[in-house]
Amino acid sequence: MGSAQKLLRWYDLHGRTLPWRKTRDPYRILVSEIMLQQTQVPRVILYYASWLKKFPSWKRLAQASNTEVIHAWAGLGYNRRGLMLRDIAREVVERGVPQSEEEWRELKGIGPYTAAALAAFTLDQRTVPIDTNIRRVLGRLLLGIPYPQPEHDARMREAANDWLPKRRRYADIPQALFDLATSICTKAPSCAVCPLREDCLTAPKFLSGSVPIPKAMIKKAIEKRHRDKSYPDRIYRGRILKLVREANPRPVSISAIGSAIDPAFDPVLDKDWVKAMVGRLMKDGFLKEKADEINLA
Repeated sequence: MGSAQKLLRWYDLHGRTLPWRKTRDPYRILVSEIMLQQTQVPRVILYYASWLKKFPSWKRLAQASNTEVIHAWAGLGYNRRGLMLRDIAREVVERGVPQSEEEWRELKGIGPYTAAALAAFTLDQRTVPIDTNIRRVLGRLLLGIPYPQPEHDARMREAANDWLPKRRRYADIPQALFDLATSICTKAPSCAVCPLREDCLTAPKFLSGSVPIPKAMIKKAIEKRHRDKSYPDRIYRGRILKLVREANPRPVSISAIGSAIDPAFDPVLDKDWVKAMVGRLMKDGFLKEKADEINLA
């Protein structure tokens, strides 16, 4: 039995039951994929059903205003994802639902991973989406690299093409890899109980104790941070959006934003910093300004 079949047999016994795994509807799967970007599964579960209740179809989401989307996305973080999802819905309504991985890639906001995921989960096409979790499993299993990086993805795709089974169930392979990555093939893997240990090129290294466990498996991106602030700008932009969203429909004065989002706000040193963040949120389509007052776009 090949390792892909072993993986599927393990998945049939131990796979997680998640709401988006019960459908092949491309809209519902895209919603889950965008929500799962940089957000943990338990949190996404809380928002997935409420989003679909409010926006049950491509057409309804395509018709949504920025304000509707911002309110519905509140709490998921990285708010730009919500507007991006709405914009994708507008393209789909205009052009039709893509029928291949390549067609998904043509939509603005759809990258290689999401396109492959949609092709696998909705069309059962023979492809493997590679994200952080799947990279970790396949890099160890097929390439013998304990902590693979994005630069290994090309080799990984070639190896995965030979590794994928000839039979169907291509939609289940990535889901099984996700679950193995989060339960067994973690940062410090439990190789002794892994169903793929006999096939994995890296398992002997981990089992021998010869692999040092790094503090971080992927280099963190350097985020913009204003002088000595406690958090990167991304956190304060989120606070600005939350402040305006919760005040809506009442506008918020620009002069009141600084002290509201940062207890250590300095009106001399931080005024331009706050204005720049508000300007970016306006450029991204979240906010609008009128007479030095801010409201949702």
